[in-house]
Amino acid sequence: MAQTDPETAELWERFHALVNMPSPDLRAWLGTAPTDPEAYRFDPDLDVVEAGPNVLQLLEKRRTDLTAADTALMRQVTDVIAAWLADAHEDDDRWRHSLMSLGHDPLKPDSPRGDETTAVPQGATG
Repeated sequence: MAQTDPETAELWERFHALVNMPSPDLRAWLGTAPTDPEAYRFDPDLDVVEAGPNVLQLLEKRRTDLTAADTALMRQVTDVIAAWLADAHEDDDRWRHSLMSLGHDPLKPDSPRGDETTAVPQGATG
């Protein structure tokens, strides 16, 4: 069995802590999510509509099967989720839909708030 380096293992744990929607839930959401780009709060470097299916593919991978592109996407997605949670707009459907399209439902009880996003426990899994 292939081993992963500690940095990738830490990123894997952080990704799975912040992506708190199981793959069946994310798949269902992506099937009903708005496809109009105006429906989302875009990060200039991340197309949420495109990233969602890639996040779903990551959820279905084993850690030992990750590619460099996978780890880059995991890093980008965790950074975006953490930034959007730190700047919460809980009454804004576009904010929630954007997060959900990346695999994070901010209404779930395990969703970190504000500064908690930088303190996602190591070893936490989603």
